[in-house]
Amino acid sequence: MPSLVRQVQPPLKFIPPDYNPWVMRIVHWLLPIFLRFRIRPWLPAGISRVEVENVEHLVNLYAQMEAGKARFLMAVRHVEVDDPLSGLYLCSRAVAKAAKQQGIKLRQPVHTHFLYERGMTLWAGRFVGWLLSRMGGVPIRRGRRPDWVGLKAARSLLSKGSMPMVVAPEGATNGHSERIGPLEPGVAQLGFWCAEDLARATTPPSKPPPVFVLPIGIQYHYEQAHWNKLQNLLSQLEAQSGLKDSGLIGNNSLAPTAEKDAYLRILQLGEHVMTVMETFYDRFYPQPAGENLSAKSTDNESESNAELDCSKRLQQLLNRALQSAESFFHLPGKGTLVNRCRRIEEASWQVIYREDLPDIATLSPLEKGLADWAAEAASLRSLHMRIVEYFVAVDPLYLQEKPSFERCSEIALLISDILGRLDGRKPPTRPRLGRRWVKLTVQPPIAVSPRLASYQRNRKAGRNAVAILSEDIRQALETTIER
Repeated sequence: MPSLVRQVQPPLKFIPPDYNPWVMRIVHWLLPIFLRFRIRPWLPAGISRVEVENVEHLVNLYAQMEAGKARFLMAVRHVEVDDPLSGLYLCSRAVAKAAKQQGIKLRQPVHTHFLYERGMTLWAGRFVGWLLSRMGGVPIRRGRRPDWVGLKAARSLLSKGSMPMVVAPEGATNGHSERIGPLEPGVAQLGFWCAEDLARATTPPSKPPPVFVLPIGIQYHYEQAHWNKLQNLLSQLEAQSGLKDSGLIGNNSLAPTAEKDAYLRILQLGEHVMTVMETFYDRFYPQPAGENLSAKSTDNESESNAELDCSKRLQQLLNRALQSAESFFHLPGKGTLVNRCRRIEEASWQVIYREDLPDIATLSPLEKGLADWAAEAASLRSLHMRIVEYFVAVDPLYLQEKPSFERCSEIALLISDILGRLDGRKPPTRPRLGRRWVKLTVQPPIAVSPRLASYQRNRKAGRNAVAILSEDIRQALETTIER
């Protein structure tokens, strides 16, 4: 059974950043161990090497910032849970080495401030919250729009701190090395805020230091395509989901190669899991009469049309799951799937981590019992949203575009996460399909300061300037993906 919160909890307090360079030195020293070995069951690790391209852009900006001549923030892709390890390597190894080769002396340890999701400490533990604080992290509540406490802390550090800021413009992991998720406006907004703050703090005729956004791409590659390991994982997932051999699995006439076999099995497994979930929602969370969620392709349809239909069914299923939670929390079903998930998360937190109650210890047994009841109900309904968070990236079209070992592995691991969540593992244990290497691509910096006048013209112009800058960041990140 999925894990639940069964008792009301104290409010989620803001964890103020408290950077400690000695803690950071220890983390940098331990980094090779973190990269190679699985320290926790939910950390895949197994990274054999990290390659960095165009690191000189980052070295130059660090040197300018330490000289008081520039401010910058990094817009870094967020593919999966190992991304922070790659980022630590970038600063502690690649930047430090390149600076030494160029004869540039940077403050040690080379590091950054960064934003992280406040909910991470709920499943990773209090120690992680302590550690992230000492590493200079700023917690953000994704569903609280806007989270002024976290944003104010980030804005202050960006304009007044001694280190740059790292922000993931995608907002969360999407599980796809070769596809960028929708970008949020936070990176661009922070850049304009920083430029505004520096302009106010600078007395004419002096000019404020320029502000830059530095896009950085991350892409994972397997050292070797271990199709046998992927096939074994698929067998486990098929057994776990109750999928019986329909004649496709192992049929060499339908799957003449290991690649084609894995591709077809993943599609079949995904459709089976989707069908089981549709049946579940049809029975226990029925929709109004006349809506047919389970419409399937006919035998005469082409494989491409079947996959398009599968994508449509998937969107309907995800919408159905979110509606099951939104109806409980009285939320509108508007916006993107990601935004709806975050609204549900925040609504559940407001019931579980009660800010409107006095000290929980002072509640009467009746009040405490009712608060626990509400918290457990909110936790249960929020699980619909958790399933959507995993399921939203299981896109058959992504696999159809290029059924490579990397993409097949990504989708199979996402399905493993879904089944693990339903099986009650929190967080789900991720199997390893072989050692990987990572490529980080540092793009040329994007100047923010010359756009400030347009941003400040009026509210509409400001929104337009943020949108244009966000699109420029997206295009820069797109060029880092090797397909």
